[in-house]
This record gives sequence, structure tokens and C-alpha cells, in this order.
Amino acid sequence: MTDRAPADRQPVDTTPAALRRAATLWADREAIIDVQPGQNTRWTWAELLDEVRHFAAGLLDRGVEAGDRVVIWAPNTHHWVVAALGAQYVGATVVPANTRYTGSETLELIQRTGAVAAVVAGAFLGAERIADLAAAAGGSLARSTQLKTVVRIPLDGGDTVTTDGVGVDVVDHPDLRARATDELLSRADARADAVTGDDVADILFTSGTTGKSKGVVALHRQTVAGAHAWGSNGELTETDRYLIVNPFFHSFGYKAGFLVCVLFGAPIIPLAVYSTAETLRLVQDERATVLPGAPTIFQTLLDEPTRGQYDLSSLRLAVTGAAVVPVVLVERMQSDLGLETVITAYGQTETMGFITTCRPTDDAVTVATTCGRAYPGMEIRIGEKGEILTRGPMVMQGYLDDPENTATTLDADGWLHTGDVGEIDADGNLRITDRLKDMYITGGFNVYPAEIEQMLARLDGVVESAVIGVPDERMGEVGKAFVVRREGSELTERDVMDFAAEHLANFKRPRTVEFLDAFPRNPSGKILKTDLR
Repeated sequence: MTDRAPADRQPVDTTPAALRRAATLWADREAIIDVQPGQNTRWTWAELLDEVRHFAAGLLDRGVEAGDRVVIWAPNTHHWVVAALGAQYVGATVVPANTRYTGSETLELIQRTGAVAAVVAGAFLGAERIADLAAAAGGSLARSTQLKTVVRIPLDGGDTVTTDGVGVDVVDHPDLRARATDELLSRADARADAVTGDDVADILFTSGTTGKSKGVVALHRQTVAGAHAWGSNGELTETDRYLIVNPFFHSFGYKAGFLVCVLFGAPIIPLAVYSTAETLRLVQDERATVLPGAPTIFQTLLDEPTRGQYDLSSLRLAVTGAAVVPVVLVERMQSDLGLETVITAYGQTETMGFITTCRPTDDAVTVATTCGRAYPGMEIRIGEKGEILTRGPMVMQGYLDDPENTATTLDADGWLHTGDVGEIDADGNLRITDRLKDMYITGGFNVYPAEIEQMLARLDGVVESAVIGVPDERMGEVGKAFVVRREGSELTERDVMDFAAEHLANFKRPRTVEFLDAFPRNPSGKILKTDLR
């Protein structure tokens, strides 16, 4: 490895402090390079701070108070970065919503968090998101939520603000910025001054094995500590150029993504909709040096027939994980993509996404067959039944409004019970060998069968269902649903798939359905999913 000593800087423990420091250290260096289809924005760090301050002032104009929750339901563009940092600048809490969620799934997040504002993409992937929200709310968000404002991101640049049937004020992103006055900007700066490391920065939702999603409450110091640990391990500096294909609503794209850039000065290059051609183009045209992603991302890049037409020589670092990583994939990433360093890591939303990581000096076998050693400050050990336990500065504060699950997951000594089974070798490297929970991973996203099974229980004709993950060459694992039909029912596989498409995000939907007369069960009556596998 070459010497990549980062610039000298004072430690920070909040995102407003990190952004202000970036605007001081690297004022005229590029911060945002949003040049994907439909976008053409290049800002310096000084300009990004100015945009964030104006957005924050607009939120103050809309009555957003410190501690309020702001939901963001939008793809990876510069708007997401501004919205998140702007909300946190005034002391509000960011609640990311998965772009693949349906209107009803996002509405539930808004209701459960009591959000007073939502930043929502306009038309995206063939859907008008604000209209979807309003429809899910029965025609009026005002009656079913505490929302005061919906900020619309006009991604298509053409259509008008959606207001019919919404029931709350809708304002376009540029118009919110225009509401900033000198007095509001001054108030926004005062709010930023008051944010501390012990204030709540974000609530990321992760589905639980009970089928009900859990909101992971994270403080500023926990979120910043995780991003700093990740960037330090990857030896990032302001000379890097960070292409972010991981979604901002996920810790991989947020805390191991653009927030790392804010801490280390590397420009943020977002990609809203993944495609191999667009990824290769951005690497070439913008001389990207850092490209994290799930293993399936790198497999598709390696398999792309036109890959040889692009200059990828700028790439130096890839970080992957969230699924099994074959040794041959790591070797091909180094030889065929020319990557100097490939790192694998392990984390959970409950730990800001960070528990263990390989180091840049680890060999391909270590990178592919282990999750590396604990991050500095983090501890790992193996508990009862081989469960992996961890504690340290990146462990969450707890689950939102859920003391029972918080107490089950976080014990009195501060150890977080991951639900995964593993072993630690003589060098301190962690290997995950099994899951205590039934969760499986598809394309880097965690999927929890209980949530799908509860949804299928509402389908007429279904007596019982069981969902498992089955191997898939491209996605790692995909869902398969086993269903016992009610006697006399003519329920078909298409009926099940259509029902799932109506109620679940794409990555959660089973890809195949098999009907059974009865499930295999243990003596206590529990379905034996091991037999189904």
C-alpha cells in the first residue's frame, strides 16, 4: 500500500460539525459530482454547506423543531445528501425509507416515527411517490399522520407539484431553499451549534424476526464513529473519488457512504439506479477510486461484455460483504478490475453497519472466507449457542418505542446479541457459520421471512406459509414460499406472486411458490425449515 496519510483535522462527533469542518478544510475541492442521467450538479464543499444551510432554513420556515423526525423517500441524488444533512443541521432526526417500499410501507414509517416532514421523490421508476403515499393514507396524509410538509424532489425536472388528495402542504425542493432568509439562516446556524453527539441523528428501520420492522435509534456520536472507522480502515483521503451505488437509505450507502466522504473530503458520486454501463462510465469519466457494493455488483461488472471498453485504472479500493464472497470473485476483482485492495466486512444496522472488517493487507483467502477482525473500539466474542456478541461505540442506543426487543438484543453489560452464529480464529478473524434467525440476504438486502409470512396470511386461500432463502447465482439468495392451501381453494402461484407484488418491496417478494399438503414439524409443532431447505 502507498502512504495515504489523511489531512490533519480535529475530531468531531456530529454531522453538522463534520460538514462545517469539510467546508473549512476543503472549501474549493469537489464535494458532490451528481452527473448521472437526469442530473448535472457539481458542488464544492463550501457550496454544499451553503445548500445544506438554505435547506435547513427552509425546514425552520416549515416549523421543524429539534428532535422532530424527517422521512426521506428518494433515490441517490444530491438532494438526498442535502436533505439528510439539512435535517440534522437543525437538530432533527433523519428517517430513511427504502426506495423499493410501497406507499403503504413508507406510510407506516411516517406514522410510527411521528414524522412532521417528508422529503419524497416525484416520479421515480414509473411511480408518483406522493400520490402513492396519499392513496395509502386513504386520500389524506393530514388525517392519518403528523406531517406538516412534504418536500418534493422533482427528479424529472418537468412535472408540477402533486397536491391533489395529499392533505398537507407540498413544496418543491428548490422552492423550500428559496424560503431561506438571513434571519432563518442565522437560526439554522444556531441550531447546528446546539447539536451534540448525544442527540439522535437517525432512525434506520430493519425488519425483525417477529415480522414487524424495528427502528434502530442512533446518536450522532455513534453514526460518526462508524463512518470514521470505516474510512480510516479504507485509508480514504480527499484525493479519493467515491462512487456510491449502495442506496443512501441503507447504512452501506449512508454511514459507509456519503458520510465517510464528509469526514475524509472525498467527493460524493451518487448513482440512483444501478446499471453496469452507467457504473463503468462513471468510473471512467470521473476517475472513481472507491467502489463498495454487494458481491452481486462486482459479479455483474465482471460479466459485462463491454467492460473492456472502459478505463477502470483509477479504481483502488472495493469493499464488499452482506453475502458469501467466493475466493475466485476476490481474485477476479483484483486481476480483472485492477483493484489494488479488496476488503470484506460484517455489520448490522444495530451497529451502524460496522462490527468487523478485513484490512488492506489481508490476502484473498482471508478476505473471502472471513469477515476480518473487530473495528478499533469494538469487541466481539462468542456467546451461548455460538452466537456472535459485540459491543463498542458503534452499538445503537436501542429500538424505537420497543423496550422489550431492546432488552433482548442489548444485555446489561452492553453486549449486542447479533442473532448470527460464528467462530473466531487464532488471528481474531470472524467467520459466520449460521444464523439463529431465519433471515436471508438477497442482493445485499436482509429479508425476514416472518414479515412475508404475515403478509401471505392475509391472502384468501392460504392456511399457512413458510418462506426460506434459496441459492441464486446472481442475487446470492432469493425467497421461496411454501404454502398450504385451504381445502377447495384454487389459489395459484400467480395469485401469490401478484399479492406479494401489491404489498411488498421487490426484494422481499418470493421468486417461487410451492404448494404442500402439510408442513414438516418438530414435536412442539414448529415448522422445520431445515427440512424445507
